[in-house]
Amino acid sequence: MKSFFKILVVSALGGVLTLGGYILFFENQEVREGSMESSMPVSIPAVYESVKAEAAERTDFTTIAEKSIHAVVHVKNLSTASSRTNPLLEFFYGQSGSSERQVIGSGSGVIISSDGYIITNYHVIQGAKKLEVTLNNKESYRAEVVGIDESTDIALLKIDKGDLPYLAFGDSDNLNVGEWVLAVGNPFNLTSTVTAGIVSAKARDINIMNNNKRIESFIQTDAAVNPGNSGGALVNTRGNLIGINTAISSQTGSYIGYSFAVPSNIARRVIEDILEFGNVQRAYLGINYEELNSEKAEEFGVASTEGVIVTRVLQGSASDEAGIQVGDIIVQMDNIKISNFSDLQGFLGSKRPGDEVRVTVLRNESSKTLPLKLKNQFNKYKFDNSDFSKYFIGELKPISKGTASRFEIDHGVEIIDLRNKDIEEMYGVGNGDIILAIEDQKVSSADEVDLLLKKYQSKDYFELQILTKSGKMGYIRVRSN
Repeated sequence: MKSFFKILVVSALGGVLTLGGYILFFENQEVREGSMESSMPVSIPAVYESVKAEAAERTDFTTIAEKSIHAVVHVKNLSTASSRTNPLLEFFYGQSGSSERQVIGSGSGVIISSDGYIITNYHVIQGAKKLEVTLNNKESYRAEVVGIDESTDIALLKIDKGDLPYLAFGDSDNLNVGEWVLAVGNPFNLTSTVTAGIVSAKARDINIMNNNKRIESFIQTDAAVNPGNSGGALVNTRGNLIGINTAISSQTGSYIGYSFAVPSNIARRVIEDILEFGNVQRAYLGINYEELNSEKAEEFGVASTEGVIVTRVLQGSASDEAGIQVGDIIVQMDNIKISNFSDLQGFLGSKRPGDEVRVTVLRNESSKTLPLKLKNQFNKYKFDNSDFSKYFIGELKPISKGTASRFEIDHGVEIIDLRNKDIEEMYGVGNGDIILAIEDQKVSSADEVDLLLKKYQSKDYFELQILTKSGKMGYIRVRSN
């Protein structure tokens, strides 16, 4: 009897185990396979593939990257810096003073023509004793500086090489927030580096140089940019150059999510001016302004919180002739919306004196569009030969043979009618004093003075070397605004 019950229990237990094993290993397998099939119905792959194909078409950067890396170069800046000699050697052997050591800086540049013109940042080549450009194929060439513009941080270089790959300028005004872009350059001396991101913002003012002459209307992106990328290319999905990578916002010196590029329309206009005129032809409206926000709108008693409100119109300026009035709110220039001064600054940075534009203003809550012809800082459409020298200093003439013999000098220009009363009051400069050099470059004629003042117009100050009537020599600083 006991044996029977044992057999019965064992049989029942075996049946339970058999049934459990079947459910576990076979039925669950069928359920998993059924789940896999039901998770991929026919309609979803069709939609997914459609979206995937469209996204791939817009974000496949291989062709653009291949084109761009061959047009982006590595720029080496060879300069010198003073350093103190070893203090132990000074103590034991009497050596003193300082010595010069070679400093090598590096950045990027973009070839913009097949005959060897290269655009880069001014800060990449600043202070260079020698510039070396290395192409993507490892060929290196000596580069010469064609021209610079400190206010936009743009410089133009030239190498003696033809038949080069290059990037064409795109229209940065048509760039949209959210659009894909590539940053191409040489971060940390890692050549031919490509990163991707989107346009995060436009017309960004980051006050990077704390310089009131600096034009800041940057394209902001989240493409990774690091030291060495400066002067490199920001490229759109059509393979066009739409910016020159210039700065990052970082407390560590390395990329943390924000990078900034000079828009191509500003960079292109600077390069064209340098090639055509030898300097940048800056366009001015001839107004004083305030940027609007809620607080300023309440202060000025206006409804708009966006735009630039005119607080003064300079007599004889482009705005004066166009009929712009104090209290007008500039909200659009041509087809560009003006929300803040960076928008206005960016627009003007892509124009030159003589260009005709249309300015839309809000006046007494009504919109009004006015035609306007831009002028330079002297309220002219074109520069005359002596505009800069007369404005910043006065009437000048070459030194006479008697003056050259008296002071034993072979260069210099004499001030015969000082118009800048600031340097008279601040430094005691007056008629009869002699200008020997501007920014350490010797001058012998009023035309040379004018060319140098024009060249350095984006600086806050010009440094002049002065020889007074009494024979004293020194340096003074002249404000350029």
